Amino acid sequence: MQKIGNYIALGFLWLFSLQPFFMLYIFSDILYHVIRLIGYRRAVINENLRYAFPDKSKDEIRNIRLKFYKGFCDSMIETIKLQTISEKQMRKHVRVKNVEYLNKLADEGKDAIGVMGHYSCWEWVPSLNLHTKHLACATYRPLVNVEFDKYMLKLREKWGNLNFTMRDTMREIVKLKRKDQRFLIGLIADQSPDKNKIQYWTEFLNQNTAVLLGPEKMAKALKSPVVFLKMTRLKRSYYEIEVIPLVEKPELTEDYEVTEIHLKCLEGIIKERPEDWLWSHKRWKYSEVRELNTKPNA
Repeated sequence: MQKIGNYIALGFLWLFSLQPFFMLYIFSDILYHVIRLIGYRRAVINENLRYAFPDKSKDEIRNIRLKFYKGFCDSMIETIKLQTISEKQMRKHVRVKNVEYLNKLADEGKDAIGVMGHYSCWEWVPSLNLHTKHLACATYRPLVNVEFDKYMLKLREKWGNLNFTMRDTMREIVKLKRKDQRFLIGLIADQSPDKNKIQYWTEFLNQNTAVLLGPEKMAKALKSPVVFLKMTRLKRSYYEIEVIPLVEKPELTEDYEVTEIHLKCLEGIIKERPEDWLWSHKRWKYSEVRELNTKPNA
């Protein structure tokens, strides 16, 4: 029965994705009012925002939360739209700034590590593969629901990208190197590590934060330059991906230096437009001592 239910749901998502953007955004507006009224993860969002921005008033925190809800709903329907959007449409809706830097690396025979966060519509970042000479790849954690895992994987590989589980990543990289294929590995690096795998803590958004070291370890092992992939919402359904060079030779850096650099970059981006980050997840669930410099508002 569950499998039948999955197929019905996936069929509905396909039909939904066929709708033009203006129809999809009508639904997004309705969904926004629903999650606003039920207070979707309101306590978690408010707590995260209060600790991150202790100087902001309750009204300012509320305004950021409501803007987050709005962008969150848009991102959900834009992700669903990936199933049927054409390459021509995607090229129109997503532009890339400084892709020349990546293409220069590819011409020099260099691969690259692309760090990013759960910011803006991150599921549209793989469209970068339409613009770069590198083969865009990414790591992912499989979903428990097998059918929906296949669905998401299909969306993420729509533009010719490759996706690897964390366990298989290095094995797949070796295969690409044997083929002399230049690649860009995209890594979302703002998740909380599993508690038993925490190796490093730092200050991030005014809080004591456990961070992933995967991007730094991979960059050093591969001796590949590190860039940040900044996704900016220009307006509904229109985005810009900016390639920001961070570290040219990570193998020459000190321990944790690469990690600190890409986290500071993400932190600055979040502070510019805080409503576009994913505030609804429990990013600091393992931080026993959470606040650092300033106590949040009561």
